[in-house]
Amino acid sequence: MSKFKKKTKFGLAPISTASLPDIVFMILFFFMVSTKMKEIDYKVKINLPSATEIKKLENKSLVSYIFIGQPLPAFQSKYGTEPMIQLNDKLSQVSDIYNYIMAERQLKGEDMEALLTTSLKIDNETEMGIVSDVKQELRKVQALKINYTTSNKVEKK
Repeated sequence: MSKFKKKTKFGLAPISTASLPDIVFMILFFFMVSTKMKEIDYKVKINLPSATEIKKLENKSLVSYIFIGQPLPAFQSKYGTEPMIQLNDKLSQVSDIYNYIMAERQLKGEDMEALLTTSLKIDNETEMGIVSDVKQELRKVQALKINYTTSNKVEKK
């Protein structure tokens, strides 16, 4: 009689889950770093016009956005249906643009002041009266570098 018995059944070794938390946290960290959250919630309707000649902005961190359009239905009971100006997440008047641009300049720094661009995102159906008022206010604050945001390029006919 032998003291050692041969194993007749061979089973699979269990899968090690020791590294699973490391993998999960690595994937989570990747998505946290690479995902860009939406910065501004629109409170005005923005249907951008199309253009034949467009150029991409190179440094979007030096851009201040001004949105002009009709308030969304949720805000029409308070603000009406006339075109409004949205600065960051707040519906504003033309007179608020001066303080907005000055605050943006202070955030970016004095050395970057010459590189700052003001981008106007204007609804396709907005009349030029409010746009002219905004441009006049931008002239008062010496924000003369203006960009008009449009939708994708349309081929010339």
